[in-house]
Amino acid sequence: MVDVEADGPIPGDYSMLSLGAVLVTPELDQTFFAQFRPISEQFIPQALAVSRYSREETLSFPEPAGEMQRFTDWLKEVCPDRPIFISDNNGFDWMFVCWYFHHFLGENPFGHSSQNLGSLYKGLAKDVFVNFKHLRVTPHTHHPVDDAKGNAEALLEMKGMGLKIRF
Repeated sequence: MVDVEADGPIPGDYSMLSLGAVLVTPELDQTFFAQFRPISEQFIPQALAVSRYSREETLSFPEPAGEMQRFTDWLKEVCPDRPIFISDNNGFDWMFVCWYFHHFLGENPFGHSSQNLGSLYKGLAKDVFVNFKHLRVTPHTHHPVDDAKGNAEALLEMKGMGLKIRF
């Protein structure tokens, strides 16, 4: 389960500021966190405010290439098979993670596919108007590890409701 915080709506013109990931197991005890130095002079103050970082703080974050390599190394350590990218809003999160992997490392360990947690729940409930967010336990704080953990908790609840997924 992956979550990102960014200072704007698209990668390249704007920057991913932090990334959190949780390996989905019943224990939810294997997590990853990274912060990224901005890659662009552009940022939207309202988007930056969601992350609770100042622009000055973000300028001291590590370079993206090294952090993406650290994420790759963590994925290899915790996922013996090909990892599956799942997030709450995969249209947003995937866009940044995929772009950063290809831009900085030349490949994406997740391949070319991602899964949207909300869509999984809608299919399980057979209702396109339902929302899974009531299944979270961990509060949604906009810290990417907290948010990924809450989403992983929701996925575990969905498994208990009959979603076929292997861990």
